[in-house]
Amino acid sequence: MEEVKNNSEHNLGIAALITAIVTFVLAVIPCVGLIAMIPGIIAIILASVGLSQASRNNSPKGLLIAGLIIGIIASLISVSQVVVAGKLVKHADKWPNEIQNIVREVQDDVVKDLEDANISIKIESNGDKVEINANTKNKDRQIKLEELEGVKTQENDTLQKEK
Repeated sequence: MEEVKNNSEHNLGIAALITAIVTFVLAVIPCVGLIAMIPGIIAIILASVGLSQASRNNSPKGLLIAGLIIGIIASLISVSQVVVAGKLVKHADKWPNEIQNIVREVQDDVVKDLEDANISIKIESNGDKVEINANTKNKDRQIKLEELEGVKTQENDTLQKEK
């Protein structure tokens, strides 16, 4: 009769430890940790029942204590995720405005950096050198564009007259 009781406490210890480990793995995964409370409670109950039986029979308690500790820690992690998720949901209405402001600031910074950019390309091949310098200032681009458009317009007019 004693061997059956020792085996049942040992089996409860193994079940509590496995359930606690599964709970811990679930608890540390963001968003999934919310559902880890259920196996955490089961692991704590299994370990508690096993500890009460082991204390009556003077049986080993190592697996039961390990299962209880891991189950409690995993359950606390899971509860902390619930608390954090609750606080995030509570302040979620403020996010869109803050995110939009941050995106606008980043866009403005990128546009400003691009407007102030200077580009220099140097190519060397068989002793020949070509260097292209460009900047992104709007006035310089407008002048160049107007010059190019003027040249093309004059060329098109000349071609049309020749025909």
